[in-house]
Amino acid sequence: MLYLEANIEVNAEFSEILVAELAEIGFDTFLENENGLLAYITEDEFDDIAFKQIMETYAPKTNLFYSLKKIEKQNWNEEWEKNFDPIQVLDKILVRASFHQSQPDFEHEIIITPKMSFGTGHHETTSQIMELQLEIDHKDKSVLDVGTGTGILAILAEKLGAKSIKAFDIDEWSVENTIENIGLNSCQNIEVALGTIVDEPAKTYDIVIANINRNILLDEISTYTTFMKPGGILMLSGFYEKDIVEIEACCESNGLKKVKQISKKEWAAVVFIKPVA
Repeated sequence: MLYLEANIEVNAEFSEILVAELAEIGFDTFLENENGLLAYITEDEFDDIAFKQIMETYAPKTNLFYSLKKIEKQNWNEEWEKNFDPIQVLDKILVRASFHQSQPDFEHEIIITPKMSFGTGHHETTSQIMELQLEIDHKDKSVLDVGTGTGILAILAEKLGAKSIKAFDIDEWSVENTIENIGLNSCQNIEVALGTIVDEPAKTYDIVIANINRNILLDEISTYTTFMKPGGILMLSGFYEKDIVEIEACCESNGLKKVKQISKKEWAAVVFIKPVA
């Protein structure tokens, strides 16, 4: 499978809105640089008309130039390593690459080497879910990680004490990458699969995590609830603050109750609970 790389030169204040717009049409990996951003999508998912419509919408509002090219997956690590720095989440979690020095002062240390997978902890959606995970009791709990990307959230779940974690993704590269990162972090309780939520065997979990995008979440929230135990937790991110009302309404219509929301740079993360009958 080949990816398309969109190299978009744009003023910094428009980078995040373009990320949100492109995520809506299937782009799933983003890398900001000094000129704007790089956005990635699998070749079979690319909609040329929808992409050009977005570019034409924002071209009158800012300086905007773009180019498209096909790339092989091995190019990703090279680009990523040029830009990747370790990150800290609430001074409790250090996310680093294998070529960075360990810092044992942190309570949790996660080693991530992404290929074409989204989720290094740098984006606000991922880091906010990690913040929320720190507040939720994972001890001896079961966890379902929907659209796992690099496996970072599943790995943190195990480090927080989860006894069984199922992580899956529609992207073969993400599955391959998650398996690699599980090994780097010596995790033993994570099962990885290729597919979507509809491919998952019927089972219920204490915690369900989905860091994807608004449209997919709205389509799948009703399915997520069937995978939640009574009293179970649903953690959602991948959308803007302005989308919370719609996300919350969808969750409430499926019997879920919002218990917490946080936001950073207009990106949001929300926690819901499935009440005990």
